[in-house]
Order: sequence, then C-alpha cells, then structure tokens
Amino acid sequence: MAISETTLNDEVLNMVEEILTRDVTRNEKLFAICEVLADTVPTFDWVGFYFVDPESPRELILGPFVGESTDHTRIPFGKGICGQVAESHETFVSQDVHSEDNYISCSINVQSEIVVPIMKDGDFVAQIDIDSNTLNSITADQKDLLEEICDLLSDEF
Repeated sequence: MAISETTLNDEVLNMVEEILTRDVTRNEKLFAICEVLADTVPTFDWVGFYFVDPESPRELILGPFVGESTDHTRIPFGKGICGQVAESHETFVSQDVHSEDNYISCSINVQSEIVVPIMKDGDFVAQIDIDSNTLNSITADQKDLLEEICDLLSDEF
C-alpha cells in the first residue's frame, strides 16, 4: 500500500525536527536535511541551501547540498529564480523551468523548481532550492512542508 503524501510529509517533518536537536554544526544539520529530502521525496533530484553572503549582502553563496555539483556557487540578488526569491522573500514554484524568463540552468535535466526563503526576525538570511527532473512535480503539500521546514530553520541563523 502506498504511503500518502500527508503521512510522508509528517515523517519528513519529524526527521527534520530530530536533526535540529543534534549537537552538530548548522551546516551538518542542513546537509542532513538535504539528504532526508532527497532520499524521501522521489522527485527531489537536487536539494541545497543558499545563504546571504555576509561579505557581499546582495549575493547568495552556495551552502550544503545533495545532488550533482553546480557551477552556480554565487548568485546575485535578482538573477534567476534564487535571486528573485532573495529579493521578493516569497516562495517561488516553477512547474516548468523552461517557461521562466529568468531561469538559470543548472542542469539540462531540471524541469521543475521550488525556492523557499528562510527569514530571521523579518530579514532574509537564506533559502532552500530544490530542483526536480520531472515536469509539474512540485505539489502544494510539498510547498507547505518546505515552508514549515524553513520556519523551523530560522532559529539556526
């Protein structure tokens, strides 16, 4: 019997909450969360975090990630979907990245993407970026789950 998406999301959230109690560095926690998401959600092919660069506050720098390596280790605010979210502070879902004017291609296989901001005391500090090699694969439940995870993560920044 297949597990429901709601049940799966509850399990993922429980795993994330457990990870956040560990006595390890923030990056170790974030990497573990990337692993959980990539291993648990079949359509999440690349999962990673971008942080606001403290040296250049209008630029994102790549943090922990799981998936193929990327050339996009630095992204200016406003450039691409990640840069757009850095300015808007709003979750962005693209069910077809090839229909986006501002999409920065990380891999020819990517079809869908979701980027969720992480806010700390009203300030944008980081984001989670997830690429899927499946068209139209980001569900409303996944969006809700990722937003809840990012709310939990604000305490880490």
